[in-house]
Parts: sequence; C-alpha cells; structure tokens
Amino acid sequence: MSLSFLPLTNFLMTQAPPLLTLNNASLSFGTRVILKDASLSLFPRDRICLVGRNGSGKTTLLKILSGSLELDGGERHIKPGLKIGLLDQSLAPAEPIPVLDFLKKQLGKNIEPHALEETLSHVRVDPASLLSSLSGGESRRVMLAKALAGRPDLLLLDEPTNHLDLPTIEWLEGTLRTYPGTILIISHDRVFLTKIAKRTFWLDRARLLTLEKGYPFFEEWAEDIIDHELRTQEKLAQKIAEETHWLHRGVTARRKRNQGRLRALLALRQERSSYQAAQGEISFTSQELSIGSKLVIEAKHVFKSFKEKPIIKDFSCRILRGDRIGIIGPNGSGKTTLIQLLIGHLIPDKGHIRRAKNLEPAIFDQNQASLDLELTPWQTLCEHGGDQVLVQGTPRHVIGYLKDFLFDRKQALTPLKNLSGGERNRLLLAKILAKPSNLLVLDEPTNDLDMDTLDLLQEYLGEYQGTLLLVSHDRDFLDRTVTHILAFEGEGHVQMYMGGYTEYAAQQKPSSSLISEKRKMEPIGTKKPREKLSYKEVRELSLLPEEIEVLNQKIAEFESKLNDPLFYRQDPQNFEKTTNDLQAARHDLHHKEDRWLELLEKEETFEKEKLP
Repeated sequence: MSLSFLPLTNFLMTQAPPLLTLNNASLSFGTRVILKDASLSLFPRDRICLVGRNGSGKTTLLKILSGSLELDGGERHIKPGLKIGLLDQSLAPAEPIPVLDFLKKQLGKNIEPHALEETLSHVRVDPASLLSSLSGGESRRVMLAKALAGRPDLLLLDEPTNHLDLPTIEWLEGTLRTYPGTILIISHDRVFLTKIAKRTFWLDRARLLTLEKGYPFFEEWAEDIIDHELRTQEKLAQKIAEETHWLHRGVTARRKRNQGRLRALLALRQERSSYQAAQGEISFTSQELSIGSKLVIEAKHVFKSFKEKPIIKDFSCRILRGDRIGIIGPNGSGKTTLIQLLIGHLIPDKGHIRRAKNLEPAIFDQNQASLDLELTPWQTLCEHGGDQVLVQGTPRHVIGYLKDFLFDRKQALTPLKNLSGGERNRLLLAKILAKPSNLLVLDEPTNDLDMDTLDLLQEYLGEYQGTLLLVSHDRDFLDRTVTHILAFEGEGHVQMYMGGYTEYAAQQKPSSSLISEKRKMEPIGTKKPREKLSYKEVRELSLLPEEIEVLNQKIAEFESKLNDPLFYRQDPQNFEKTTNDLQAARHDLHHKEDRWLELLEKEETFEKEKLP
C-alpha cells in the first residue's frame, strides 16, 4: 500500500476538466495553521468524503471551497458558471415567515414550488410552518432542503445526517447516489459514507492527503501512514515521537481493541437472548428491587399522550443489569419521552414502571444545556477549582483526563465558545462519564463527533458495567454498542428486538413501513373499499411482491452503474440511457407499491368488516 503524500492535482482525469481546484492553499487563524500547501481537484460526479478530527478545519475547508472564506496563500480556480451549494452548520433565520416562502426567496423564481414541497416532505418539515416556530433540528433540515432543491453542480455537505431520523437518512442516501452533480461530504456516519463516497480526503495537522478509494479503506490506509510516520520520527526526535504516539497510536490501538469489544458484545447478545420474553407476557414477583438486582427497569402496559396524541401505547419491557438498549424512531415519535418515563422524570398516564433501588443515572443532554461557553474545559471539569477531577470516584489530574478525550493542554485552557461543536460534545461526554452511575442515558451523543471520538466512546461503553439507554440514528454505532433495539413503529407502538441495528433491519417487513407511510399521506376521512377481492385481484396481489423485488434489484443495478465516476466520461450516451432507465424503474416501482398497498388494504378492510 502506497504511503505517498502526493497532492490530489497529481491524480489526472483526462476525460473531463476539474470543476474546482486548490493549489498550494494555506490558511491560518492567528498562530493556528489550518491548511499548509494543500492542493485538491474536484471532478464531475465525484463522490468524496472529508474526514479528520474535530477542530482540524474540515468546516473551514468547505467554506474555502464555497468561496465564502479567502485563502492566506495559494490559488482557488473554479469552472466558469459553476453553481455551488453549501450546507453548513448555520440554521435558518428565526423569522415569522413560512418555510416555503423563505426557500422561494432564497432560491429564486426558477425553482418549482412542488419540487420544494416534495423535498420538504422528505425531510419532514411543513412548508406552511413559520421559521420562528421551528426547533433547531427542523431549522437545519430546512437548510438541507435548500441545498438539495437548488440542484447545484457542486454540493458541499457538512454533517448532513445530524438531526435526521433513519427513514430520512435512507432517503438522503438514495437521493445522493443518483445526484447528477459532484458531492463532498463531512460526516461521522460510517454507513452513510460507505454508501456514498468513492474518494477520501483526510485533513490531518494542516495537511490534506487523499485516498482514491471510499471510506471503508480509509482506516487501514491512515494507520499505515501513521506507522510510517512514527518509524521516521522515532529516528529524528524522541519528544516528537512521544507526542505523535499519544496523538495517533492510542487511536489505532483503540480500534483494534474495539474489534474484541465487538466480539464480546455479540456474545453478550447471545447470552441475553435467554432472558428475552415476548412483549406483553412479562411476569415478575413483587419483591422490592435492590441495587444488586438483575432487573433494573420494568414497564408494564404503559400509556402516555400529549394533547390527546398517543406517544406511547401499551408499552411493556424489562431491562436487565448490563443491557445496552438502542432507541430508534422518526423525529418527534417520542424517543426522549420514553427515556423520561423509564428514568422517572415523567409519569405515565396509565400502566406501571418499577425501577431498581438506588438507581444512579448519568444523562447526556444533546442540547449541551449544561455547558457554560465562557468557561474552559479545565474549569468545566473542576467546578470547585483546583486541578483534580473525580472520575468514577477516583481523583485524576484534569489534563490527564482531558487527554483521554483527545484534548491537549492548550485546548484545556481555551474558552468553550472557541471550540467546535464536536469538541464541545466530546467535553460534555467527558463530564458525564466521570460521574459515578449504574445507568447511562445518552440522547444523540454521536452528533458532530469525529471517528476517533466515536471509537473512544465505543471503548468506554464496552467497559461500562452498568446499563445503557442510547438514542441514536448512527447505524454503525448502534451495531457496535447495543444488545437490543427499542423501535417506534407508529401510532405509539414500541417494539423490542434482539441485537443491533442490522439485526433489527433484517426483521423488518417492507409492508409495515410502506403501509405506515401510505396511511400518513391519506386524507382524513378517506373511505376504504369494502368489497371482496376479485379472482384477478387476488392473483395480482400474489404476484406484486415478486415484481417489486425484481424492480428493486434493477434499481440497485442502475444506481451501482451511475455511482461509478468513470461511467459518464467513458460512455456519456449510455450514462444518459441508464439515468432514464432508473427514473422509469422508480416510477414503475412507485406505481406497483401503490397498487399492492391498495389491494392489501382492500383485503384487510374486507376481513375486518366480516368480524362480528
């Protein structure tokens, strides 16, 4: 494997000129160097991921590429007329105007209103909602809709999956795979990057390195570069070698240890399966729970509604000591409400929840409400002064503990307002995880975290002896950390599944999600047909699932072809034909799914009408 640090401009694509290039680009903020002699080229239909630690300058690089930030040195060249779309970390202005009007104003008269409304429906934002009434997550999804609806030639996306639920993330993946323009993405979501990216940029200590492969090959390639660097520096200066060892070797070792943790997690899932009982069939004695009890939380037939809207309906489960529970569901479905019920911060309308005595939860707040941005990381951890922080009851020097979470001494004395969002999340994790607990509650902890911090968190959770409740839309992180999935399946129903996200997804029937989505789109008061299916309709209903599966396979094949960045350059006519074939197949699939749902619901309605 090559360890060359050659700039991207040495990678020549003779079939098409680049859309944008940087040559020997340099940028500094005060004494901090962000880029040093960095070069890159972006080509038509490129699919690129940009990776690097929190605070390394990834967001800054996107601003340079978009033209909103000037270089100190070097050159930036763009193709004349290039249209660039940027999704940064900013939110829509909190103004009392409807979302649709805001987007029309931002994008101009050439944007079709129905196209905007369709995109907003996918990101689950009401076009008539006022910007001033939106949550932070909804506001960010408006900005994602703005970036996508403009159909730019070059799409720059900074953490696009943050605040998105899994159905929306999967829709976004499908949209980006067939997007005709060039895409550059910053994301911590390994599954998302694996499905989208075909090239990888690595921003590391002001250097920009490139790998002409997708994200799955990145970690091995990066570790080879680090090992090569360590061997070189060990010959030059022991002090530099020690610093590099702390900075990188701990990360590579952690990833290797985490493979062992993953195997241990799979064994724990297997062991836990022997305790699994069907939901609604839980039976326990009424003895009082103690801190040493195996049973941590028991919920029986719990109901919770807000303004007559059912959030939790007839929910029962038991959570044992050492369980790692992943909680998933669409935005607004009630995941945080469920956590609040389980830990006792909310009272159910009906049903009963029993908890172990002396339960000590440590709770991660995804809104960072417990951080004072005027303080430094040192002051945040040592609230009463001094240089010692209690970590699980054991005193440690604050700098040593901060190094565990990838902060150096200089960052320890930097006000939080000058740190990136990912660095603040990392600090909040350090603060929460220092607290002694036997129940760890993490509500969307992975937002804005880099891969190294995710590996660090995975390692910690592998060693944690208590019980974990984790809300996350990060499929890879769920697979690496949890033993069970609690899934919101619509209309207040919550179901428990064994294993991680992959096992959960394998148990899902397409009909459940399709029927749920179809019912959401139906006008209120829609009447169902009550007649019995004809012989022809019965046969059609039996054949449609196979026809749908064939179409899904065709669509996957077309998408795979279109994902090849060389396809357009080598055969533009065939590329155009494949694009048209893909659109036709999707249209056919949509029609057959609608017809299948229509027949299925007709059959179900008729059967229900027969019941006394």
